[in-house]
Amino acid sequence: MSREKAETKRNGTERAAILLLSLGEAEATEVMKHMGAKDVQRIGAAMTQLQNISRQEVQGVLAEFTSELEEKTALGIGVDDYLRKVLIGALGEDKAGGVIDRILFGRSSKGLEALKWMDARAVAELIRQEHPQIISIVLAYLDADQSAEILSQFPDWLRADVIMRIATLDGIQPTALHELDEVIEKQFAGKTGALKTSVIGGIKTAAQIMNFLDSSQETVLIENIRKVDDSLGGKIQDLMFVFGDLVDIDDRGMQEVLRAVPGEKLLLAMKGADDELKSKIFRNMSQRAAEMLKDDLDSRGPVRLSEVEAAQKEILLQVRKMAEAGTIQLGGKGEEFV
Repeated sequence: MSREKAETKRNGTERAAILLLSLGEAEATEVMKHMGAKDVQRIGAAMTQLQNISRQEVQGVLAEFTSELEEKTALGIGVDDYLRKVLIGALGEDKAGGVIDRILFGRSSKGLEALKWMDARAVAELIRQEHPQIISIVLAYLDADQSAEILSQFPDWLRADVIMRIATLDGIQPTALHELDEVIEKQFAGKTGALKTSVIGGIKTAAQIMNFLDSSQETVLIENIRKVDDSLGGKIQDLMFVFGDLVDIDDRGMQEVLRAVPGEKLLLAMKGADDELKSKIFRNMSQRAAEMLKDDLDSRGPVRLSEVEAAQKEILLQVRKMAEAGTIQLGGKGEEFV
C-alpha cells in the first residue's frame, strides 16, 4: 500500500492526533491548552486508537501541515478571513456559518468556553435562576449533547420555554449579551472584552439539542411547545433526526454503522424499527449474519419500550459521532446536523 493511499484513510482528527504524537509530550500539552474540551476529548480518543503508524505516514502528515502553514499570511494577519475561507471550503457556506460564529464568539468569551469543561449539573445550578433568555443563549452556544444534559435538569415548563427561545433566537441582542457577560464574570471573575453580535441558536440548534434528550422528556417537551406554538413545535420536530431516519443513509454508510454498533444494542433497537429500516439493515449484512439476526428477533420475547428507545438513542449518538468524523454522511433531514 502506498503512502498516498494510507493517508487518504486518515480523517482530520486522526491526522491531528498523529501530528501531536510526533511533537512530544511537552509540545503537545502546550497545543492542547488552546483547544476546546470536545476537541481534546476527540483527539485524545483518536490517539489511543492509532496503531501501526509508519514513519512515511508521519512524514506525510508533517509535510501537509508545513505546507498549509507556509501558505498562510504572517501570523495574526488576516486570520479571520483565512479561517472563513478554509471552513467554507471544507464545510460549505451553510454549515460553516455556525462553526465560524462559535469560534469568533468564543474567542472573546472565555467564560462560556469554561462551561464546556464543567459537569452538566454544575452548569444547570449555575444558570437555573437566570432569565430563560440567558439560559437559551448559553445552551445555544454549548455543544448539543451537553446542552441536552443540562436541559434535562430543569422542570418541564422551563425546558419548553428555553427550547422555544433557542428556536426563535435570531442573533444575540446587546442587552442579552450584557446580562450574559455579567453572569459569567461574576462566576469566574474573568474580564471579557466587547462581544460581537453573533448568530447562534435557531430551529436547527433546538432540534439538535432535543435529539439528545431521553425519549420521555422529548415527547413531553414537544407536546408543551406545540400547546404554546403548534407551528414552531412542528418545525422543530421536522428537523429532529430519529432512528427511522437511518434508512436514508447510503449502503456504504450503513455498513460502517453496523460494524461500529454492538450486536445486542442493534437487536434491541430493531425491536422498534419499521419494516423498511429492517430490510435496509438486513440488506447490508452478510446473508448468514442477516439470518442470525432475524432468528434472534423472532425468538426474543417482549422488551420494555424504554430499553428499545435507550438502545436507539445510543446508536443515534454513535451515528452522529461517525458523521462528525466524516466516516459517514447522513441523508435527508439528518445531514443538517453534521
